[in-house]
Amino acid sequence: QVQLVESGGGLVQAGGSLRLSCAASGRNFRRYVMGWFRQAPGKEREFVATISLSGGRTYYADSVKGRFTISRDNAKNTVYLQMNSLKPEDTAVYYCAADSSSVITTTPQEYDYWGQGTQVTVSS
Repeated sequence: QVQLVESGGGLVQAGGSLRLSCAASGRNFRRYVMGWFRQAPGKEREFVATISLSGGRTYYADSVKGRFTISRDNAKNTVYLQMNSLKPEDTAVYYCAADSSSVITTTPQEYDYWGQGTQVTVSS
């Protein structure tokens, strides 16, 4: 069992930056592939970024590639999402998720545990 708690969301102007954190409690954090997803009002939840068990492999949605960076600190049981050059279309609730399969994936249904989400609002 893994509990995930996101933090770091807020209101920022277009072009600004935010760093989201997701702290995991429970055991064996390093055995989970971690991902970030987002959901805007009236839209389906969409993949943002994912990172492998060791952090050596990452994968991004095309919409955030080159602007967002996912990283993890297994000693601190935490995964991060650094978001730069933010755009109004990045406005959404951001969720972190943990996948116990150890296979990097962009599919929300493959993830076993989810946080409660943190709101990111980008003003124009």
